[in-house]
Amino acid sequence: MLIDWLSTDGKLILSARIIRTFAYGFLSIVLAIYLKLLGFNDILIGVLLTATLVNSVIFTLIASFYADRIGRRKTLIIYGALMSIAGAIFLATDNYFALIAAALIGTINVTGSETGAFLSIEQALLPQTVKDSRKRNTIFALYNMAGTFAMSAGILLSGLPAVLQEQYDGMDQAESIKPLFLLYSILGIGVIAIYFMLSKQIEVSGNIVKPVTQTLSPQSKKIVGRLSGLFAVDSFAGGFVIQSIVSFWFFTKFGVDLAALSVIFSVAGVLTAFSFLAAAKIADRIGLVNTMVFTHIPSNVLLILVGFAPSLPLAIAFYLTRMALSQMDVPTRQSYIVAVVSEVERTPAVGITNTSRNISQAVSPSLTGFILQALPALSAPFVVGGALKIAYDIALYLNFRNIKPTEDGNVD
Repeated sequence: MLIDWLSTDGKLILSARIIRTFAYGFLSIVLAIYLKLLGFNDILIGVLLTATLVNSVIFTLIASFYADRIGRRKTLIIYGALMSIAGAIFLATDNYFALIAAALIGTINVTGSETGAFLSIEQALLPQTVKDSRKRNTIFALYNMAGTFAMSAGILLSGLPAVLQEQYDGMDQAESIKPLFLLYSILGIGVIAIYFMLSKQIEVSGNIVKPVTQTLSPQSKKIVGRLSGLFAVDSFAGGFVIQSIVSFWFFTKFGVDLAALSVIFSVAGVLTAFSFLAAAKIADRIGLVNTMVFTHIPSNVLLILVGFAPSLPLAIAFYLTRMALSQMDVPTRQSYIVAVVSEVERTPAVGITNTSRNISQAVSPSLTGFILQALPALSAPFVVGGALKIAYDIALYLNFRNIKPTEDGNVD
């Protein structure tokens, strides 16, 4: 088999990610539009999107500090249950405060790339599921590729409301979106079922899990701290152009309907998915940090150009080209983090860096809501996001070009 080097637990993790990101795909496209159809203004929409990211912060922190002590499997099952509950709340009510509560307790993802608490635990345990340490870059590429393909398929499903409106005369746009919330809740149950099948092998090896304050060595604390600060800048910048906001931008500026949006973002997802395998091969040749930086800078120039595109075809062209490059730093970043710390340090290291990303990204959508209210041209989020990301790329290269990971997780 092509992945006979991957354990059963690894295959189960891939399966859970596929189901989960399929759900994220359609929800990331329709959520902001659904809230707009309910009559909420741009600021309230931005606040609710921020609430979904605040959830990521809270539950990533819990995963970072307690997942290894409570049990990784148990923690994943709990998060799957919260995912299902959140979808049920969105299905049952359109009360704004109830929806905010669902965004805060559930694991709703609206970014177009996963940022939630599942990610920290799964990233930490993935190296334990490969039988050959030389496959570390490959498993992270495969993990992200599988999730992105699934998200692309989910994005296509966001065109379902348009089909329902054609089939059922009198069904309004908001009502036609609600079946997707039902499906989201059901898929959450499917994720729970998969996590129940995980073995004890995914837990931290050894009989004793260290207290959080003693988990990271002084050297690792320094590396993780610097990475966290830089990742926070990148994620804050990315928060201005999360998929829900870009979808909303196409909908507002060019009047693109849900059916067309589903195609645009699905194609973007396919391009992104293939880029993950390319990233792994490039990283094997030129190194993880070089791959992160040298693919990211051109993508951010293209991001700025999207905001200034005078026509829909040109905007789509810039966006799709950008998406073919923009996520190549994801598997390389994930592989780099787990490679520069020891096995017992992986969960807190991944959790801390993801938490820094989630905290900073949680701020941006609310700011974007104010920006979109104030600036009719709508290009500011793309300019701010792209410029900050380029600054991050340069800083990452200057700080980490000489810190190279080895296969056993030690720094040269």
